[in-house]
Amino acid sequence: MRVTHRTLLLVAVVLAVVVAGPLAGEAGAQSVTKVHVIAVEGPIDRPLRAYVEDRLTDAERAGAIVVLQLDTPGALGQDGVLLAERVAHLEVPVLAWVGPVPAKASGAGLLLMLASSLAAVSPGSQTGPLLPLDVLRPDSESAGLMDTIDRWLAARGRTVDLSAIERPLPAQDARDAGIARVAAYTVPELLRAVDGITVRTPAGEVQLQTRVATTQAEANERIVAILFEEPGLITRVLHAVATPSMVYFLLVLGLAAIAFELTQPGFGFAGFSGIALVALAVYGLSVAIPSWPGLALLLLGIGLLMFDVRLRSLSWPTWIGLAAFGAGSVLAWHRVDPSIRINPWLIGGAVVASLLYYGFALTVALQSRDRIAGAQRGLIGLVGEARGRLAPDGAVFVKGALWRGRTNGAPIEVGTPIRVRSVEGLILHVEAEPGQSEQPGA
Repeated sequence: MRVTHRTLLLVAVVLAVVVAGPLAGEAGAQSVTKVHVIAVEGPIDRPLRAYVEDRLTDAERAGAIVVLQLDTPGALGQDGVLLAERVAHLEVPVLAWVGPVPAKASGAGLLLMLASSLAAVSPGSQTGPLLPLDVLRPDSESAGLMDTIDRWLAARGRTVDLSAIERPLPAQDARDAGIARVAAYTVPELLRAVDGITVRTPAGEVQLQTRVATTQAEANERIVAILFEEPGLITRVLHAVATPSMVYFLLVLGLAAIAFELTQPGFGFAGFSGIALVALAVYGLSVAIPSWPGLALLLLGIGLLMFDVRLRSLSWPTWIGLAAFGAGSVLAWHRVDPSIRINPWLIGGAVVASLLYYGFALTVALQSRDRIAGAQRGLIGLVGEARGRLAPDGAVFVKGALWRGRTNGAPIEVGTPIRVRSVEGLILHVEAEPGQSEQPGA
């Protein structure tokens, strides 16, 4: 739904420009209003904060009006007050809009609304509460926060009932409290609603001229150029992996892939994939910082499960490992705000999956491989017959079955007696047995 919504907005803007384009040469005196729409979606972590600050700087240099499209539970390990201060000191108008439905702005997201020139909400959205500012450290406090908010509001000439920011508010209640001034379902609707309103900025008062042209007469007078900003691919990836649930998922899946590779002869795709997943998880751990004792308990649990796999058994290390893994999964991020806490169903599913994977799948696979390896070692020294020409590979008949044979010397002709010297996987390394009188398959 979110992608479809933005596509419709883009089509609306393109149509507005198409209507205005042919008239530009005739009028020659249209005023152009630049609007930069910056999406702030998800917890405000390190990559998202850097992206927002860069886009704010670009908009200020371009003299563009900023629309902060908010859908965030707050900061994640970042100073939300400093980001809001950056908004408060921006010399161009900043419109903070909570939308589209079912967006919400709480914690540091609400701070951005309070620091903006004008705030708006989408009907059906949620605003607040203010605390916690940081969903990673919900118990942290910001000294002098209310004084800072009062300063922002006074500079913007806004009046807000600050007692209302202590609880979550529906859209209409946010407007009644003065947190939001207008309601709008979309960005073009927001721009039409605020057209003609005068707002304060550090550079002085600015009358907003933001109505998107819908008629030829309006297009002759003004063009509103809307730029929808989107984070780059790297920023989106880093932002996506920097939540406790995603870090947990990547860590568990990556270690499982590495554990599988350790049970195989050699190192292949699963191992490299596991290393990549764990690398992303390590980055996520540097952002969504866990309780280190809880993380250590989680890793200890996986280590015990892997230890029991190496023993080819399903005994006490597995059961103790499962208990440690489950407890560590709960404790690793138990202090974060409930909005980003790992879902108990995800933890329960991971525990059950780990029992089936480590306790049965890998153990059975190793036992089967040991049986095959033992049977293959029993072939060494046996005599058989070449059923195809070996140059160097060909079919050989040994112990009642056809195998792939390989000679390291001269080619071996069909019907020549051969002796198995070594086994490599499913390949028998053989050599000719001149004058051998034993029957093939003996």
